[in-house]
Amino acid sequence: MHVNGKVALVTGGAQGIGQAFVQALLGKGAKVALLDRNSEAGQESKAALDEQFEAQRTLFIQCDVTDQEQLKGAFKKVIEHFGRLDIVVNNAGVNNEKDWESTIQTNLTSVIRGTYLGLEYMRKGSGGDGGVIINMSSLAGLMPAAFQPVYCATKHGVIGFTRSIALAANMDNYGVRLNTICPGFVNTPILQSIDKEENMGQYYSYKDEIKNMMQFYGVMDPSIIAEGLITIIEDDTLNGEVMKITASQGIHFQQYCQTPFTSSKR
Repeated sequence: MHVNGKVALVTGGAQGIGQAFVQALLGKGAKVALLDRNSEAGQESKAALDEQFEAQRTLFIQCDVTDQEQLKGAFKKVIEHFGRLDIVVNNAGVNNEKDWESTIQTNLTSVIRGTYLGLEYMRKGSGGDGGVIINMSSLAGLMPAAFQPVYCATKHGVIGFTRSIALAANMDNYGVRLNTICPGFVNTPILQSIDKEENMGQYYSYKDEIKNMMQFYGVMDPSIIAEGLITIIEDDTLNGEVMKITASQGIHFQQYCQTPFTSSKR
């Protein structure tokens, strides 16, 4: 898929990795709707982007992805504004072991809902032209994390859901590819939250252990993760893949054992 001229929707698009995604997509010629629950950050991001790119190529929508009606409404606004939808990036995420229910709602439930909404608008057979959905997980979705058990569970869930729905999309000829990105430590506000008791709760005492892991794995700039996003969008052979990005190994893919049977298309 060529990114130029396509319409993308990015949740959590006003900060951190999401902001880097928006920048990269615009740089490739896409039109982008950035969703974020932080209105101030969203408006500031939109204003900064307008200085670099044509103002009509971006749309900011304040949206709490955990609110089902807000998320549905945001997708509808994007279609009404740009006339189509080609790329969905379910990126919004939080790290809060203290309020773990909200972590599940943001990191997993909203990703599932955002995926189904994207398929509703993009899948062939229901009026769509096909497209790509990228769901954000983490290296914590591939290994245990004693200091973030709920965050870890949500990121494991994103991988299992995305790989499974990618199979279904292939079997039913949706024309939509679905893939997952698992970054290591990235310099974002979420990373800074490990220093806060109100985020880590009973696991706050592990903060030094996390910092040791950060030193071991290294901390990346969000722009590196954006490179991975563009790779997934542009490579039409990628479906159901789990892209890992680390400071030491760069962009590479998780290898899984082959399933004992091959799913046939309907």
